[in-house]
Amino acid sequence: MTQIEKVLYTGKTHTSSGGRDGESRSSDGRLDIKLSRPGSAGNGTNPEQLFAAGWSACFIGAMGRAAASQKITLPADLSVDAEVDLGSTGDAFFLQARLNVSLPGMDREAARKITDAAHQICPYSKATRGNIGVEINLV
Repeated sequence: MTQIEKVLYTGKTHTSSGGRDGESRSSDGRLDIKLSRPGSAGNGTNPEQLFAAGWSACFIGAMGRAAASQKITLPADLSVDAEVDLGSTGDAFFLQARLNVSLPGMDREAARKITDAAHQICPYSKATRGNIGVEINLV
């Protein structure tokens, strides 16, 4: 396991009142959300949606770093649609994910090089590598 030499940022949240049916707030007050179980009629988000949002945002940043190192300009209208599945096998719960990357107008080979490099750079990709099923798709 790689050890962090310098902490750049620590996200801090407090989740209460029922976990998946509760609330979560960040220490700086910028995040204040209600949570509800996936597929329920609740009016909050869920951990899988939050993970998908965080990973897709981070992956876009990693693509920017990869593109800069390869001296490639990314399209302004790039996007990542992240899908995080919560599933079960027997009594155990697991996640799997797909990152559907849109790089309009880019040559497919160049786009694949960028996404492959980003998958090596992105901390979320590193955290999940070897732990859950992950697909990186060019769309």
